[in-house]
Amino acid sequence: MRIAVIGAGIIGLATAEELVVRGHEVTVFDPEPARGASLAAAGMLAHAAEMAWGQDALTPLMQASAEKYPSFVERLSATSGRSLGHRTDGTLSVGVDGADREALGAAAELQRTQGHRAERLTGTAARDLEPALGPAVTSAVFTPDDHQIDPRQLAAALLDLLGDRVRREAVTAVTRTLEGASGLLSASGEHHRADVVIVAAGLGAALIGGIPALPLRPVWGDVLRLRVPPALRPLITRTVRAQVRRRAVYLVPRDDGTIVLGASVREGGVEGVHAGSVLALLRDADTVVPGVSECEIVEMLARPRPGSPDAVPLLGVVEEGVLVATGFDRHGVLLAPLAAAVASDLAEGRPIDENLRSAMNPWRFTAATAGGPREAAAWTPPAVVDLVGARPKGS
Repeated sequence: MRIAVIGAGIIGLATAEELVVRGHEVTVFDPEPARGASLAAAGMLAHAAEMAWGQDALTPLMQASAEKYPSFVERLSATSGRSLGHRTDGTLSVGVDGADREALGAAAELQRTQGHRAERLTGTAARDLEPALGPAVTSAVFTPDDHQIDPRQLAAALLDLLGDRVRREAVTAVTRTLEGASGLLSASGEHHRADVVIVAAGLGAALIGGIPALPLRPVWGDVLRLRVPPALRPLITRTVRAQVRRRAVYLVPRDDGTIVLGASVREGGVEGVHAGSVLALLRDADTVVPGVSECEIVEMLARPRPGSPDAVPLLGVVEEGVLVATGFDRHGVLLAPLAAAVASDLAEGRPIDENLRSAMNPWRFTAATAGGPREAAAWTPPAVVDLVGARPKGS
């Protein structure tokens, strides 16, 4: 089939690559590939450490995608010849005061109920693992099953593999005939025909004509990149997530001697790097790892992530020949292998697990006339013949 993917973030690129492997003719459209939320992502594959109470629909998705990651990384590394910065060091979650200690204990209990290894540690034992931790750290939980990846290296590998299938063009509308989608209209006015259109444009989906309105909101995050002085390397050897008087901060080490520092979450306000968020991140990071104050700030970024009302992605068929894959919030990198497989199966008309389909149903917040949520559309992919449709007006 001819398949058009709108959006070249991690989700769109991973889906496109999966479809190419399956033998389809794929074109990806994005004026700035991998420059949105994917550029700012830290790449924590923390399906254990990021578990939270009340996320019964999201937790199985995180687990299922984490299980796909080793083969996903192995295949992409082998075919692209690139390192993806994949590390299997686990996550050390630490706390400062009594409330932090209680929160870590509750999290460890939840993690163990889902089958994850979660070892509670004293502050001293945590410093045995990470000597750079400051004296303010009094408690910790180590989850060795967590991994990390460098999203920038991952995106670069996917872009290499896709090559000239990626077109640096914006899309203005999905086009259709009476039978369903016929392709898309680019900003240059050119009509590109496709049997299936997959909209993986994050918040940009709202700017594309012919796409149903989706319940998305921008969730901003500020991210800093720090260069550790050679004399202090390695400052930390694994991801450190911290609760500092109930404020979250994370530090993710990279193989090149840098650290990704983040965890701010805000909605509304400044659409750029927020001074207060940066101040809080640096202050809390220095409390946990005092050596942070000796590092060089080499980058500050702020990007909006597409958030859904329940923090679970919107992935499914919205009409004949049109799929959406958005709403991944802070879990886009972790969920990429699962999203690519599910979107590809849906594009091919294959059945998918009912629990997955229901959890990510893009219509689940829409009241139908019968009073309940609409079901995601089911469809049969077109036969191997061209869809016949008139060239859109103005193209």
